[in-house]
Amino acid sequence: MERLRRYFQYFFAVVLNSYWLFPWKGPIYRGLAKHVCLPGLNCYSCPAAITACPLGALQNFLSSIRFNMATTGHASPGIYVMGILALTGSLTGRMSCAWLCPFGLIQEFMLRLPLPKFGIWRPLRYGPYVFLVLFVILLPLLVLDPAGFGITWFCKYVCPAGTLEGGIPLLLMESGLRRAAGLLFVHKLVVLGLLLVWSAMASRPFCRTICPLGAILGLFNKVSWLQLRFHADRCLECRACNTICPTGVSFFDRKDDINSPACIRCMRCVAACPGGSVSAEFGPYLKKTENTEFNHEKTDCTCNPQQG
Repeated sequence: MERLRRYFQYFFAVVLNSYWLFPWKGPIYRGLAKHVCLPGLNCYSCPAAITACPLGALQNFLSSIRFNMATTGHASPGIYVMGILALTGSLTGRMSCAWLCPFGLIQEFMLRLPLPKFGIWRPLRYGPYVFLVLFVILLPLLVLDPAGFGITWFCKYVCPAGTLEGGIPLLLMESGLRRAAGLLFVHKLVVLGLLLVWSAMASRPFCRTICPLGAILGLFNKVSWLQLRFHADRCLECRACNTICPTGVSFFDRKDDINSPACIRCMRCVAACPGGSVSAEFGPYLKKTENTEFNHEKTDCTCNPQQG
């Protein structure tokens, strides 16, 4: 399962960034595919990107909604982004974070570096909702220039994927942009650098503490067609699921629901569980499995999956 997921990550990283004519035909692809938003953090400004980032598109929509309402009386363009996110979330929840997002793949590569590893303080998992509400929704919607437009606050001041995939390549290609780059770009480089170092010492810190896209998709985890099921009667309490989880979801001890918004549906727990206590099911009407309460008398094993 993990090898299959990795193949999917490689495939989408290549497909989403398959415009290799940018050195000759312009720094940014602007064809029809650029009107499509796929649920992964892949920057619109990346020279090789052929699709748009849903977070950027959503901010652009919100930053212009009041101007459009004042001038045309409607603001329907851009709502399709919400539809794409709702459809994706309804089908698979936050699965695209683990199987599709290029920046998630970069974080996983960084974690392989031989540096000390640390956990992430659990309350920081609410960070993505703060960034979603503040930087993606409220600031673009409420802070306007004299013409009535807002700006894309998250893209401009926070997004590390935009710096890595868009900002750095464009500055390398365009001397005029290098001369214009100032303290804002330095700020973005610092944010990117800190997150990359953090990614080398903790599993997916951006996904777990900042990413607004993950916050949106995670809200669908408990109601999506794809659901994970925990069969407590089969649990050996070996903690394999807790050890292997890249986002720190702990459901065997009931700290989290197995379909927690933090779960990215990487399916590592399904493959790692020696007792088969975790399963993935797909369908609009799923009956809750029986025997969902822990019964510690059903197993003799507390730490070794070979026992019991």
